[in-house]
Amino acid sequence: MLAGGIGERMGAGRPKQLIEVGGRPILAHAIAAFDAHPGVAEVLVVMAAGHLRDAGVIAAPFRSVTGVVEGGATRTASTVAALRALDDRPADTRVLFHDAARPFVDAPVIDRVLAALDGHDAVAVGVPSPDTIVVVEDGVVASMPPRETMCRFQTPQGFRLGTLRKAYELALADPALRATDDCGIVHRYLPDVSIRVVEGSERNLKVTQPLDAVVAEHLAQEDLP
Repeated sequence: MLAGGIGERMGAGRPKQLIEVGGRPILAHAIAAFDAHPGVAEVLVVMAAGHLRDAGVIAAPFRSVTGVVEGGATRTASTVAALRALDDRPADTRVLFHDAARPFVDAPVIDRVLAALDGHDAVAVGVPSPDTIVVVEDGVVASMPPRETMCRFQTPQGFRLGTLRKAYELALADPALRATDDCGIVHRYLPDVSIRVVEGSERNLKVTQPLDAVVAEHLAQEDLP
């Protein structure tokens, strides 16, 4: 559970995963989805520096949480922290990396990622793009890829642990390393590895901007009994 970000774009003065929606922190919503899933054996929380105690309190009620470790200043650094914490696990271990700022991931999405890992070493979650996507260079449209070939990535992203370890070993040796997600690391540094894309959910939104928190509060209220 990657919760290492500090949420500067939210302007809340604290990590966005600690903000409450529907009466409990975003981080608690995200953990709960995996804690309740029968295919998930354990959850490791990677938390922003200075907030490990808060994360520990939030995580304490969940039976599957086995630890809270300090993340890094970037998404890449937080994934590396998770990999180090899993250093003793076998290479064929199935690992899902989820952004804690996505509080409403549901069981069917997790099901699809786990099922796809039976035949692939890397799995992404995507939803079709409703908008036309254009490539812009110097303020001018350079190309317009067909919309039907475009999708927006979500999390969790799933991997065989040995595959992601190898990809990061190569990535960390590259001084030009730039990445925003873990499938991007695999795609760039292990181009022969096929990344399977499974269907995501429009409810699986990422809370990034203040307006996202308003939408998240509405979704949380819908889920209340």
